Amino acid sequence: MAVLQMQRINLCALKKNRKAILERLQELGAMEIDIRLEDDSGYKTMDVSNSRATFEKKAQTADRALEILQRYAPEKTGMLASLAGKPLIDKSLFDDAAQNQESYIDTAERIVALDKQVAEETARAQKFRDQMEALVPWLGLTVPVSYSGTRRTSVLIGTIAGAMNLESIYELIGKFAPDVEAVDVEIISADKDFTYLAVICLAEEVQAVEDALRAGGFAKPAQTVDKIPAQYRKELQSEMEASLEKAKQLREEIAGLAGERQNLRLVSDYYRIRAEKYEVLGRLPQTANTFAMSGYVPAKDAERVARQLSEDFDAAVELEQIGEEEEAPVLLKNNHFAESGEGVLASFGLPGKGEVDPTMIMTVFYVFLFGLMLSDAAYGLIVAVACGVLLVKFPRMSLNMKKSIRLFFWCGLSTLFWGVMFGGYFGDAVNVISRTFFGKEVSIPPLWFAPLDEPMRMLVWSLFFGLIHLYMGLFVKAYMCIRDGRVWDAICDVGFWLLLLTGLVFILMPTEIFASISQMTFVFPEPVNMLAKGMAIVGAVGILLMSGRDKKNKWGLRIALGAYDLYGITSWLSDILSYSRLLALGLATGVIASVFNQMGSMFGSGIIGAILFAVVFVIGHAFNIAINLLGAYVHTCRLQYVEFFGKFYEGGGREFNPFRSNTKYVDVKEETRV
Repeated sequence: MAVLQMQRINLCALKKNRKAILERLQELGAMEIDIRLEDDSGYKTMDVSNSRATFEKKAQTADRALEILQRYAPEKTGMLASLAGKPLIDKSLFDDAAQNQESYIDTAERIVALDKQVAEETARAQKFRDQMEALVPWLGLTVPVSYSGTRRTSVLIGTIAGAMNLESIYELIGKFAPDVEAVDVEIISADKDFTYLAVICLAEEVQAVEDALRAGGFAKPAQTVDKIPAQYRKELQSEMEASLEKAKQLREEIAGLAGERQNLRLVSDYYRIRAEKYEVLGRLPQTANTFAMSGYVPAKDAERVARQLSEDFDAAVELEQIGEEEEAPVLLKNNHFAESGEGVLASFGLPGKGEVDPTMIMTVFYVFLFGLMLSDAAYGLIVAVACGVLLVKFPRMSLNMKKSIRLFFWCGLSTLFWGVMFGGYFGDAVNVISRTFFGKEVSIPPLWFAPLDEPMRMLVWSLFFGLIHLYMGLFVKAYMCIRDGRVWDAICDVGFWLLLLTGLVFILMPTEIFASISQMTFVFPEPVNMLAKGMAIVGAVGILLMSGRDKKNKWGLRIALGAYDLYGITSWLSDILSYSRLLALGLATGVIASVFNQMGSMFGSGIIGAILFAVVFVIGHAFNIAINLLGAYVHTCRLQYVEFFGKFYEGGGREFNPFRSNTKYVDVKEETRV
């Protein structure tokens, strides 16, 4: 459990070597670049925004091409493929991608262009389909929709709102154009919204007829075509089929390029790395012949990084200790067990300046308390085996995912242990199955006790474990004070609280209230009782007098602050009671499991009953594992973040973010000298 010490590294080298040095630093991945340029230093920065934008655009083009290929030629992957991580490739393949970058990006651009053509042809086909739909009501018309008549006659083609018959239309014309006699109306089609018609009349009477029809809501078609509708529809059909066929051919051409996936992934990562390099390049202070760079490197690697840069590039490299006012980035170093809890810690915040890394202690308690909450041996075995298989099967999964799965592996083992201690195996499945299907009840007794049978005993132990957890938080705080030479602070801020809390616990234990709750009786010798009272009094007086010790001779204010701090005993009570969730979650797991077991046994002991029992058993316990895994995870995190960290830890540190090759699709095998 340690926060690795950082050193600042300053570098000055020839300008001609800047790209090579950046590439080497990307390969090493050991230095976080933190450039600080003073206005009067004489250095300038170079504008590389255009080059960087070009590389980013090309990387995005390759990404877009890969998305298109996945749409037209899906790559078959397993359900757990996301856990596999990025494949590890030889550097020679990546070098080939660099040499063939133009060819690969041309392929990507061709795929994107083909996809655009597919969209255009599909849209064109849809346009023809819409036009065909618009022609359906006019298919009975034997002249073009735009036809207006002959020299002596006129034809009005259009629609009237609503469904009308011939008699209604003639009545409409007779009402509003009574002098017109030579008129012929033909209904082409009708639906609930419109009546489609063609009206023939004399040329000199067309205006009167049209005015009469418009009184009934007549309107000419918005779009007119100089072709007979049925004939035009066949032409549109042919055009639509041609567009669809063209789109199909384009899709097949895109699918035929599926073999280029690996090349596209390589070139995407290649341009992504170059864009990151140019982003840093644009921030480098430079003169006509030299450039400078500064940043952070772990102290354990500092000498080797400095030696490599100075020997390989004839650079001037200087290492210096981090200043008192400087906030260095945080890099944690833990063993495999503690490392699994780093994700939980990072969710709260990395250690701030001067704080210890609590990962090891936190992970121990996290695993311990998680197992107490789930507390079923079968569930724990399932979780541990599942996580173990994933860790073995997918050794290249991402680091954060690996940490999380490893944490759940340890939590599964803890759950298995507490399940054996409490006698939980799929709840009371052993009892129910033996009683239902074998006629004789068999049980596996707990090695310690069964919380469902003795819930108050479990409550007392939960509070006891919580008290140990909180005490450990105080011990860490005391260690930090002593490490920094603040022994008096350790005594006043930790020692007096330990005396007060321990004294109160020993005063409470022999009481009837505690005996009635815990069903355990404690009788201490009188000297022990006197010692407990003395500890509580000394602790309370110490807190009262010393909490405001920085106020020197202002005793009134000191005592007021001490009284306020002493009132914090109520928050301690609240914190300790928070650990009753260990009882609640543990009982919930067992009770829900028992309910599903009882539900399954209701169908009897026959073959049908066994089948239905198996169905209810699998579904019910799968649900119980899922819901209680989530509950145990959330509530264990809460106990760490609120109760435990609240005693000594603030966080707020910034994660160490080294300049490295951040690829998206592949990892490149590198032989580093760091």
